[in-house]
Amino acid sequence: MRGFRADGAVAIAELDDEERLVVARIVADVALLLGAEPFGSDHPGDSSPADIDIDDPFEHLRGLEESIKEPSDPAILRLLPNAAPTDREAADEFRRLTDGELRATKIRRLRRIWEQLSFGSNGASDEEWVVNEDEAFATAAALTDVRLVLASRLGLTTDDDADRLHQEIDLATHALETDEEEVLPIDHERVWLGMLYQALTWLQETLVEYVARPKETDV
Repeated sequence: MRGFRADGAVAIAELDDEERLVVARIVADVALLLGAEPFGSDHPGDSSPADIDIDDPFEHLRGLEESIKEPSDPAILRLLPNAAPTDREAADEFRRLTDGELRATKIRRLRRIWEQLSFGSNGASDEEWVVNEDEAFATAAALTDVRLVLASRLGLTTDDDADRLHQEIDLATHALETDEEEVLPIDHERVWLGMLYQALTWLQETLVEYVARPKETDV
């Protein structure tokens, strides 16, 4: 994996086939948490009034009722936080007014990443992830959403938590490299998610550096 670098009017990262598959899959999973249909399904678009079952005309009203409730999944709550934690009525009202649009925006951003990793971009090699300059900020925001979900699953709430995770990964890597896996306790799922979290953090940092780079100006 290579981080994003500027190449004319685009940013390019390099991921092998397995890396592309892993990132595309976690992006699609986060979109599912937000209520999207499975990416790659027969109905790839975001839900809309046209998708409402005509045999159940009140389906969209029940969806609206659900959307104003505080999410019970802490990962979703990180993506859709309360606007007024100390005022439940105000928080619920704000959620009612903004939840649908916010979810749709996040899903569109995630879908765009999934499409780029699944189908590539015109003229790009199989290992290149090409992000147009005008999409870079939205892509970075989508990566933030994925990282928030992973952080929730990993129990990362402070810098100390992140430091401990890095230490766990280093220890696990050492154990695997020295055949001490049976001696040192390793939570393979946690280590795998942690390594994914680290990789996405690094990718996002390189993309943000691309966005913040000094722009060439005409003389």
